[in-house]
Amino acid sequence: MENKQPEIKVDSASEGDFAYEVGDTIQPVKGGTRYDAKDMTRMGKEQELRRNFRFVSIVGFVMILQSTWESVLLAGQYGLINGGMAGVIWMTVGVLAGALCMIASIAEMASMAPTAGGQYHWVSEFAPPRFEKPLSYLVGWTSALGWVTGCPSAAQLTSMLVQGLVYLRNPNADFGQLWQTTLLIMAFLVVAVMFNIFLAKQLPLAEGIFLIVHIFGFFAFLIVLWTMSEHTPAKEVFGEFQNYGGWPTTGLSTLVGITTPLWCFLGPDAGAHMSEELKDASRVLPSAMMWASFGNALLGLVMLITFCFCLGPNWQDNVLGLSEDTQTGVPIIQVLYQSTNSIPGTIVMTTMLIILSMVGTITCIASSSRQVWAFARDKGFPFSSYIEHVRPGWDLPVNALIVVLAVSLAISALNFGSDVALNAIISLSNAALLFSYIVAIGCVRLKRFRNEALLPRRWSLGKWGALINDVALGFLVTAFVFSFFPISPEPALADMNWAIVMFAGVIVAAVANYWFRAHRTYMSPVMLVKAE
Repeated sequence: MENKQPEIKVDSASEGDFAYEVGDTIQPVKGGTRYDAKDMTRMGKEQELRRNFRFVSIVGFVMILQSTWESVLLAGQYGLINGGMAGVIWMTVGVLAGALCMIASIAEMASMAPTAGGQYHWVSEFAPPRFEKPLSYLVGWTSALGWVTGCPSAAQLTSMLVQGLVYLRNPNADFGQLWQTTLLIMAFLVVAVMFNIFLAKQLPLAEGIFLIVHIFGFFAFLIVLWTMSEHTPAKEVFGEFQNYGGWPTTGLSTLVGITTPLWCFLGPDAGAHMSEELKDASRVLPSAMMWASFGNALLGLVMLITFCFCLGPNWQDNVLGLSEDTQTGVPIIQVLYQSTNSIPGTIVMTTMLIILSMVGTITCIASSSRQVWAFARDKGFPFSSYIEHVRPGWDLPVNALIVVLAVSLAISALNFGSDVALNAIISLSNAALLFSYIVAIGCVRLKRFRNEALLPRRWSLGKWGALINDVALGFLVTAFVFSFFPISPEPALADMNWAIVMFAGVIVAAVANYWFRAHRTYMSPVMLVKAE
């Protein structure tokens, strides 16, 4: 039988650094509201972080992290190889419908329990009681690792753009060796973490400013590509599917090409991991997630169609380099140079992408550290007492940031020996996050199926909740399966998708750790929830 959650009365409230009286409990709110105090008290959590974020800054945070139109330009080649122009466009439309249902489902859970823990906390509260502890622990591990392995991936994209510009300016440059790439990735990671530590109070302002850059940058690219590119006929863009990956059928090839749109819409839970730093989180966060996702979806779809129209003749070789390597090795740089016929113009446009990509890395580090910090707060990791510690006066999980940096640098260091090893671990990110979404939404859907009461929330899916959850789960399971596929059916070792091996290893390690140690030390979030 489900525990009935109490309605916690807020007797008095004030802003700033004063305390809220919530029944007999007094909590420092650090910029929150009476609803924030109520939610934190119900979940049995102490308000340790300052609530600096507001609606616009958290919208900027989510939009910059997803970077949908930028991701279209940086990862479009995967969908073009498997599906062609028509395939990647129509697959993106399908993914868009499923992703918005996924995001709406996550937004509703975030309104019920606005916590930095995100998925693993929701699983703990919504899963059947006998399964909630091991299942929430497993989701905590996969979600944390999904986010942490995404940090080197974000830095890798930034370094790829920098190297592409070097080769554009000097085709004979020697700037593509593994050690050079690795040091670039590490440098971007260190800068991102330093920003998160020493300029943390400016992060909301920075997200708001770069939200404007994100939008104006979109129009800058649109204008350049619309006015200066040679355009492909619409019939070819929307009607011709291609199978350059060598799969048995074009339909299967197009499904494998889900990588491009999937990369553009992953990470909607980023806002949830910042919820303990957002004022009036249970109301503001769900709305911000939806507005950010709708906005990014519109920008991303328009940019993808534009990109396909502007690939130019013989794009398979001139842009993707299917027959031989292109000059820069970066499709969007090739398209920009092909369109403008100007090295300085291409450098200016690509520099804008580099800046936005770097801000995306900063945002990814912030979200990852909050996920790691929250899981450590519930004793989910070894050395949790160190990771969860928040230094008085800092109001910031500095130790968690240091741990995220250390792990990210360790992962990046693998690239000194082989880029296969680095790509193998980075490939884990998508699968791990998708798994955490599936379990969390699945638990809520099970409660709806059993007609069990859900937690009170200020943002609800209402009567459409079950249908939206079903569409989200159908999309997520499909995406999860195809996230393990390589780009071609008979890949070389360097092109193999090692996600399934890495994911299986993480699951085995998490289960073993839970069995031998964590079942005694891990404090499932529901254990702290205040009930009558």
